[in-house]
Amino acid sequence: QVQLVESGGGLVQPGGSLRLSCAASGFTFSSYVMSWSRQVPGKERELVASISSGGLRIYADFVKGRFTISRDNAKNTVYLQMNSLKPEDTAVYSCRSVWGSKNYWGQGTQVTVSS
Repeated sequence: QVQLVESGGGLVQPGGSLRLSCAASGFTFSSYVMSWSRQVPGKERELVASISSGGLRIYADFVKGRFTISRDNAKNTVYLQMNSLKPEDTAVYSCRSVWGSKNYWGQGTQVTVSS
């Protein structure tokens, strides 16, 4: 069955870095658009970054220049490198795969930016 498993979250100080990973299985990973979104309790989920099957990247304005999304189709994994983290980046980060009408979500990983 389809699985998206995120890892790499944790507690980091402001200005620090984290690298999130999302390991996928159960579908043709290379064909899917992969993305990262985040959600804070009481707020709507927001798109952070996406990467198409061809490698086209889109970023939310609030992460441009700080975050980088990448994918390794050989490993069926999508990454989110997060640098210069700010307290307002604190959220649960989830990955998503989309292809046509099919879309799947992972369970999410908590990122906390605090001193």
